[in-house]
Amino acid sequence: MAKYIFVTGGVVSSLGKGITAASVGRLLKAHGLSVNIIKCDPYLNVDAGTMAPLQHGEVFVTDDGAETDLDLGYYERFLGIDTGRVNNITAGQIYQAVITKERQGRYLGQTVQVIPHVTDEIKKRFLKAGEGCDITIIEIGGTVGDIESLPFLEAARQMRRDRTKNDTIYIHVTLVPYLLSSDELKTKPTQHSVNKLREIGIDPDIIVCRADKPLARDIKNKIALFTSVPEEAVIDAPNTFSIYNVPNMLKKQGIDEQIMMLLRLRSKKWDFEEWTFFVERLKTSMKAETVRVAIAGKYTRLKDSYKSLSDAILHGAIANGVQAEICFVNVEAADFRSSLAGMDAIIVPGGFGDRGIEGKIEVVRFAREKAIPFLGICLGMQCAVIEFARNALGLAKAHSTEFSPKTPHPVVGLMSAQKGVNEKGGTMRLGAYQCTLKAGSLAGRIYAKKVISERHRHRYEFNSKYLARYANKGLDVSGRNIALGLPEIVELKGHPWFVGVQFHPEFKSRPLMPHPLFFSFIAAAIKNRKSQMVTSNQ
Repeated sequence: MAKYIFVTGGVVSSLGKGITAASVGRLLKAHGLSVNIIKCDPYLNVDAGTMAPLQHGEVFVTDDGAETDLDLGYYERFLGIDTGRVNNITAGQIYQAVITKERQGRYLGQTVQVIPHVTDEIKKRFLKAGEGCDITIIEIGGTVGDIESLPFLEAARQMRRDRTKNDTIYIHVTLVPYLLSSDELKTKPTQHSVNKLREIGIDPDIIVCRADKPLARDIKNKIALFTSVPEEAVIDAPNTFSIYNVPNMLKKQGIDEQIMMLLRLRSKKWDFEEWTFFVERLKTSMKAETVRVAIAGKYTRLKDSYKSLSDAILHGAIANGVQAEICFVNVEAADFRSSLAGMDAIIVPGGFGDRGIEGKIEVVRFAREKAIPFLGICLGMQCAVIEFARNALGLAKAHSTEFSPKTPHPVVGLMSAQKGVNEKGGTMRLGAYQCTLKAGSLAGRIYAKKVISERHRHRYEFNSKYLARYANKGLDVSGRNIALGLPEIVELKGHPWFVGVQFHPEFKSRPLMPHPLFFSFIAAAIKNRKSQMVTSNQ
């Protein structure tokens, strides 16, 4: 029978519940246990696909095409697993399922209510996620006290009632704020948060305390006293140099041993060396040479909009033994061109809508003409195609039909399967698709494979009718989806490193297994930096 760990949060949002849950999962996996992990989002959207990145951070896409919360990216990177639709539950999905059943008459005339019908639907998904694994970690989004989270918390409470105390435990992540005026950490918010959780019927087994600095023994003792948990169950989680050090920090306080004791589990082995080695390499890279990488987009006000991309750059930098300084360039700013000066490499990421498009196209031109390593992702690739058509092929009015439906040169157009689609949610080309690489191409050398699989999230494609014109001028298609007949990768001959990809490689990069595109991209950035230093010294 699967064991369940519920992770809740209190006081404020964005405390790091996702990183805590992922770190606990990493530690338990190191004990040889099979771990699954899911995120419960209390919003009424069916999924994250229609939500603006500036509101909720990036939309993470899984192999099976689910558009999910960005926490699933943490789960995949920390645990080294592939998540899917089963790993993200939203209130919208739950209510949609319950109402559909009611319309079909499947409740046999009952009055349909939050308890038991909504909570039963939630628990059914908890149990489904727990099939075939030793432990399922369930992160409940939002903050204790929010109306939206109550059905999920009630379902979590019922899970212990339905099973046994040794099958279900609760970890509560809370804030211990530091007051500068009195120079002390305050425990009262944590006390109130735990009391609120108890009102719902949940007694936390472990409390993870987020703070600006480590907790003194007397602070831990006070929290333990007022929350009725053992002192060793008050886990200190101060700010650290990297989120990837959190598993080490939690391990030193024995959180994994406490969990296994509470769940009556035994360690099958202990294999944490790879993660420890990675963190040591991370520390070393932080003292090494720095390369500057620009992410030129329009969602730069919220860094979580590009979370997977930032981490993929970090993974590539660590593997190359350097430190990456990521510079976010807002392409809607009037002076964005000056921000590109001194960059060792440039990325134009994905996005939606026509805001900032001309700025992105100008960024591509800058990288192409200045011979700066360039990676275009999804819309970034499409911008590269548009820029090349205008400035290398002489098609001055070339554009995407997404932004200019009447363009005389639709070098980027809507996929035939997307024509006539009115619903926005979950209707794009989503999830993993195969791509066949051209022998002898840069992409072929980077991947060292003939066929790859990458995750997509888009509606528009490079128009194959123009391929011959591009090839004649040096922009070559080096990756294709054979089944659909669609270009997937373009690269520019005669340029140090210029690659555009229709997919999102950042979603598959892991700390212990950096994505090959980002490893090669950072290597090109290092080479460009050294070349520029030689030139400036002459």
